Amino acid sequence: MIKIEHLVKNYGSTCAVDDISFEVGKGEIVGLLGPNGAGKSTTMNILTGYLSSTSGSVSVAGVDVLDDPIEAKKHIGYLPEQPPLYLDMTVEEYLIFNYNLKGCKLNRNKHLEEICEVVKIKDVYKRVIKNLSKGYRQRVGIAQALIGSPEVIIFDEPTVGLDPKQIIEVRNLLRNLGKDHTVILSTHILQEVQAVCDRIVIINKGKIVADEKTENITRAVENNRRFNVKISGPQKEVLAMLRSKPGIVYAEVLPQRDGDAYSYMIESEVGIDIRKSLFYSLAEKKWPLIGMEAMGMSLEDIFIAIVDQSAPKQRYERKSAKTRGRAEAENEIAKTITQKTAKSAEERYSALFDDDSDKK
Repeated sequence: MIKIEHLVKNYGSTCAVDDISFEVGKGEIVGLLGPNGAGKSTTMNILTGYLSSTSGSVSVAGVDVLDDPIEAKKHIGYLPEQPPLYLDMTVEEYLIFNYNLKGCKLNRNKHLEEICEVVKIKDVYKRVIKNLSKGYRQRVGIAQALIGSPEVIIFDEPTVGLDPKQIIEVRNLLRNLGKDHTVILSTHILQEVQAVCDRIVIINKGKIVADEKTENITRAVENNRRFNVKISGPQKEVLAMLRSKPGIVYAEVLPQRDGDAYSYMIESEVGIDIRKSLFYSLAEKKWPLIGMEAMGMSLEDIFIAIVDQSAPKQRYERKSAKTRGRAEAENEIAKTITQKTAKSAEERYSALFDDDSDKK
């Protein structure tokens, strides 16, 4: 549905988008992530025909955005970070205005009624937009993007400024839209991407540094087996046992203490569930296991490690022993995801360009 090939955008001597290529299939929800200034908004502006590219190509539903921008825009619904609302209009007037502007051929009353039902703005249909709350204004912006039932819908930070209840409602709406539309979602809220998107594309400094299915990144996070265990027993002997136990690759004492029980951070080998084995080993030593808590790595950790692999090391060097060692795990996962992305991209495009990229 969307195909971007070797896209480049320069602003004078500054390269905002640096030779990126990816595709989005029909019915797919893709999260476009990256730090401020990474090139996300520039990519979306080129995709919607708002900006021209320096080089490369972008096509939507088989239509080249540069060659035939008007036809390409017929397939796109777009909600920028600041919804393009006319505050002195009523919701009804604004949606009718957009309906006419887009040259929509669907039955107007029925079509707008269906959209209002989907985004839940029927109760404010006759109200002036400037009198609406931030949440309702955002919904009106989403409604205008849906007019004409475009195959592709692009959202730039759709939940900024919304309260928790409104955020959940917008997330549910995005999931429902993904059943009939191709959706690109740009956001800084990583939990939102994890909850809604099928795939994650991460851009940093104008380049794609990761392109993975959400479930694969989640699985990589879950495979990082770290636990906070509280054990009652002689500290040095317990630590020595943990470090020598097969299946445990890392162990250290944490600052917390509860009477004669000390806390330890342990990390097991990938694919090994150490919990039962550790329980029996402690029982043999007659060292009571007071508690065990999983310390999963969050999507935020993975994101930071991917966009700047030096950041985790610097960050954790300043912290206590509790978190020292996470950097290695994060960097390893980030490296795996990034290498996999680079390899798959090379395989996709080397045949087209006869490996010219190797000569650059």
